[in-house]
Amino acid sequence: MTARTRTDVLLLAGFCAFLFFYGAGQFGLIGADEPRYAQVAREMLEQHNWITPTLSGHPWLEKPPLYYWQAMLVYSVIGVSDVAARIPSAIDATLLVVAVYLFFRRLRRGVEVDAALMTASCAGIIGYSRAASMDMPLAAAFSIGMLAWWAWRGSGTKIFLAFFYLCMALGALAKGPVAPLLAAVVIVLFAAATREWRLVIRTLWLPGIILFCAVALPWYVAVQMQNPQFFREFILEHNLARFSTNLYHHPEPIWYYVPVLVLALVPWIVFVAAAIAETIRVWWTERTTRETISGDHDLEFQFRLFACIWLIVPVLFFSVSQSKLPGYILPAIPAGAVLLADYLWQRLIQEDQHVWKWLALLHAVVAAAPLVPALLIVSVVTRHHLPGGRPMLLALAIALVLCAAIALTLASRLHLRMLRFVTLIPLVLAVAAVLRLGGSSIDRTLSARPLVVELSAMETHTLPVAVCGVSRELEYGLAFYRDQAIARYESGSVPATEHLLVMAPSWKSNVTQLTAGRRVSFLGHYSAQDVDYYWVAPAAGKP
Repeated sequence: MTARTRTDVLLLAGFCAFLFFYGAGQFGLIGADEPRYAQVAREMLEQHNWITPTLSGHPWLEKPPLYYWQAMLVYSVIGVSDVAARIPSAIDATLLVVAVYLFFRRLRRGVEVDAALMTASCAGIIGYSRAASMDMPLAAAFSIGMLAWWAWRGSGTKIFLAFFYLCMALGALAKGPVAPLLAAVVIVLFAAATREWRLVIRTLWLPGIILFCAVALPWYVAVQMQNPQFFREFILEHNLARFSTNLYHHPEPIWYYVPVLVLALVPWIVFVAAAIAETIRVWWTERTTRETISGDHDLEFQFRLFACIWLIVPVLFFSVSQSKLPGYILPAIPAGAVLLADYLWQRLIQEDQHVWKWLALLHAVVAAAPLVPALLIVSVVTRHHLPGGRPMLLALAIALVLCAAIALTLASRLHLRMLRFVTLIPLVLAVAAVLRLGGSSIDRTLSARPLVVELSAMETHTLPVAVCGVSRELEYGLAFYRDQAIARYESGSVPATEHLLVMAPSWKSNVTQLTAGRRVSFLGHYSAQDVDYYWVAPAAGKP
């Protein structure tokens, strides 16, 4: 290993450790998905069941098992915790960054560190690398597969094509048939854009298809055999119905993913937009003046075109869907990073310096802007808006100083060589600020973990827990941190035994009716999430 390679490894290891792993337990599991998926993995591990995901002892067939398998392995090594539940996504993000580095080192030598760090520092990658969910496993498998496909397309080496099929199989195990479907659309559109239709036929390689089936299909067959309802629940409801209807109540306008993509590509979005515009302009010019865009001398441009299609396809695909969530387009984000890395060092240095300076100024603003909400994260989380007065002025002053420093640096002769360095400084500061300044506020406001600590302090022995009128997020959080099935009063599930009740204050009259004849003692109020908690005596004749 050369001195440069050692430096690269240490640099990437340090940034991945900080951006993906550092402070993973600073706040508890948030949202409905994180605690739910973490609990499913725990139950599968306890039951030694690697086939059927279960939640509260019942089959939970919404998602394939790749994340669950990863979490089970981590649990078996370091124990069950919220940190352990997030480690699989952090590992997958790290593998993605390593894959980008190796890809550029082999095919675009000289910018491999920049490409890897640009991938690691996209806001979408950082955010989902810290989430116990299926989004990062899918994005990593899909993106590594896309890079492998291009490595095969450029070199003709079949091992890369085999790796592409392996990654698509892992993508299918991460979140279903969307991975091979998106890959097929990207490849077909690329073949159409370059008028190389033989690429589609050459990609349909029988050994690769056999490898895909050998990796992906055994679990699908096994889970269907154990659960006859699997095809209906997973394929028909959680794939087809989720895409074509508003069955799961996530409606958004058709342009929803435009701002999501912009935010996910911060701090690089300005240059990514320039790269997309330039790539489309060149492709259109080539298309109207030549028969094909082919030949070795065009291979570098073809890669940018490929990355551009890879970036656009998931966004367009999920924009048509009737159900939209931000994580759906995560597989597109690495494409923006690799497109930018290739574009900057191949084209931008040749561009008009006046244009470059305007792009540099806009980039400086975007790179420094996240510092403002990061420094004021406590107000954002607790009050849902940015504060005014002295805190805002101080945050703006810090951001403006960094913005000016970035703009001046990029306007100098060192602009390209310093781009990565000056962009990562405010990013690191913003991540550190969110974790250190906002960790406890996020924990109290969005996680069930502090409430569980309060409930445990009230108990002399472990009691069942029920909820009434609270959010799904709090319900699933209680289920994970208590490792219990949670009863819900409003659905008619009122435990007859002694239990604790967590209730929204507005539901007090309903609870009074449902617990008539039973002793109910008020224990406390959890103000951060505006819920009360009570001790409820057993029903007559029950222990």
